[in-house]
Amino acid sequence: MDGSAHTAESGTSAPAPSASRRTWRRYLKGTPLESLRPRRICIVKPSALGDIVQTLPVLSMLRQRFPQAHIAWVVKPGLAGILRGHPELDQVIEMPRGRGWRMVLGFFRLLNVLRRQRFDLVLDIQGLFRSGLMTWCTRAPRRLGYRLAREGAYLAYTDTIDVDYRTMPALEHYRLFAERLGCSGPVPQATVPITHQDRQKIHALLARLPRPWLAIHAGAQWETKRWPPESFAEVARWAQQRHGAGIVLLGGPGEGVLARQVEQLLDGPVVNLAETTTLTELAAAAEAADVFLSGDTGPMHLAAAVGTPVVALFTCTSPMRAGPRGTAHHVVTTTVSCAASYLKKCPDMKCMRELTPLRVWPAVSALLEAAAQRIAG
Repeated sequence: MDGSAHTAESGTSAPAPSASRRTWRRYLKGTPLESLRPRRICIVKPSALGDIVQTLPVLSMLRQRFPQAHIAWVVKPGLAGILRGHPELDQVIEMPRGRGWRMVLGFFRLLNVLRRQRFDLVLDIQGLFRSGLMTWCTRAPRRLGYRLAREGAYLAYTDTIDVDYRTMPALEHYRLFAERLGCSGPVPQATVPITHQDRQKIHALLARLPRPWLAIHAGAQWETKRWPPESFAEVARWAQQRHGAGIVLLGGPGEGVLARQVEQLLDGPVVNLAETTTLTELAAAAEAADVFLSGDTGPMHLAAAVGTPVVALFTCTSPMRAGPRGTAHHVVTTTVSCAASYLKKCPDMKCMRELTPLRVWPAVSALLEAAAQRIAG
C-alpha cells in the first residue's frame, strides 16, 4: 500500500512502507490524529446489533479516508454475520464462544492474536473494561476511546474524545471517532452486506403474502423495551383488516416464543421467520418489508439502515439518543413520568399500559397507506 502517496494529500511526511518498524512507530506516536495515515486499523465494537449497525457509517468514513489501510473489527461471534462479506472491511476477529474456563482461555488467546496483529490504530467504540483491555493488549501506538469510558477502560487509551451520552445520539458520538481522524463530509448510509441469495430466499418465502408487507419484531433483550405480544397482534389485525396487509414476524435467538404468541392471535396471512434467518437474511426481510414495527432494538436500526420506513416504540429509552436514523420514520413514545429511565427491569411497567395500540396505529396506518400508493403506481 502506498502510504507516502496518502501522506502527500494531508501534507504530513510519513515513512515509506519499507521503513523500519521503529521509525514507523515514532511516526505513529508523534503525528496528530487528524494527519495520521495508519496502515492497520482495528475497530473494537463487539456488541450490540443496533450499535454495530450505527457504527457501520464510521467504517465507510474510515475506508474513504484510508482506502489502502487494512481494517479489522472485533465482534461477538453471534453478531459476526452482519460484518462478514462487508465490502469495506478486511478482517472480522471473533471473540471466543463458551463459558467458564473455556471462555477465559479463549479470551487470553484472543488477546494474543490482537497483539500479534500489530495494529497502528485501534478505536474502542464500546468503552467498557473488556473492550479497553482488548484495546490495550494490541499495544498499538495510537488507541482512541472515550475520555469518560466506564469500568476503567479510559486507562487503555493514548487519545480520547469527549461525549455527553445523555444529550448526544449514538450515531453522533460514533461519528466523532472518524472526525478525530480527519474524516469530513456527511455521514454516509450504513452498508449492510445483504447477498443476492439472501434476497432471493426471503422473497420466495414472502411471495404468498398480500402487499403491503408489515414486518413486526416483537422481541427485545430488556423486558422494559418489550411491548406486549397482544398489542403487536392488535395492530397487525387492524393492518390486515384495513389495509389488506401481509404480516411478517421476525426475531432472533430466543424470540421465537414471542413471535408465535403474536401469530396465534392472528387469523389473516402471516409468515413467521423468527429464529429461522441469518443476520443478513433478517436484514433482507427488513429491506423487503414495506413498513417495520418494533421497539428500540437492533432489528429496528437494521430496518432503518436498509431504507424501510419504521414505526419505533420507545418506553424505557430515549428516542433522542436511540431513535432510527432518517426522516421517513415515526417514533411513538410513552408519556409516563418515568419514560426513558433506562431501567432494564420494572415492577410496574405502566408504560406498556399507557402506550396502547390505539396510540401506535395512526403511525402504522399512515405508512401502510403510503406504501400501498407506492405499490399501486
